[in-house]
Amino acid sequence: MNLTALSEIELQFKLERLLAEYVQCIDDDRLEQWPEFFVDRCVYKILALENAARGMPVAAIFCDSKNMLVDRVVSLRKANIYERHQYRHIVSSTIISGVTTRSAKMRSNYAVYRTRGQGVTELYSAGIYEDRVVVVDDCLLLEEKIVIYDTDRIDTLLVTPL
Repeated sequence: MNLTALSEIELQFKLERLLAEYVQCIDDDRLEQWPEFFVDRCVYKILALENAARGMPVAAIFCDSKNMLVDRVVSLRKANIYERHQYRHIVSSTIISGVTTRSAKMRSNYAVYRTRGQGVTELYSAGIYEDRVVVVDDCLLLEEKIVIYDTDRIDTLLVTPL
């Protein structure tokens, strides 16, 4: 797949479809499949807007390989104890930049709503996705996903990917 050969609408659709499938995987609690959205040598980082704005790389979560993502899921399923909850992502239209034949950068706003065991739904996190997507074997995969959350604190243990 040559990304520069696609029309603007086709490229937009393919990248937004990737994001829709990514968040649906999380929202459906198919977390064992979540690492499959990434290349083997990837970066997944969740950091505060304040740190991002100051160029401070300290992240709440930092993974630099698909294996680390798999480890997070195994830990989440087997080691962590947390209150039952459900996520629902809402992702804005995506702005695409830096397109080459084999990669694209994109930026989207996101909001994640969480419903806890008592059925109360609340805004859990809002912010920006900054993604770099690459073509591998004619598929689009994430090479880098940087999640920048707007608030300066995380309400509870951050266990499920954003």
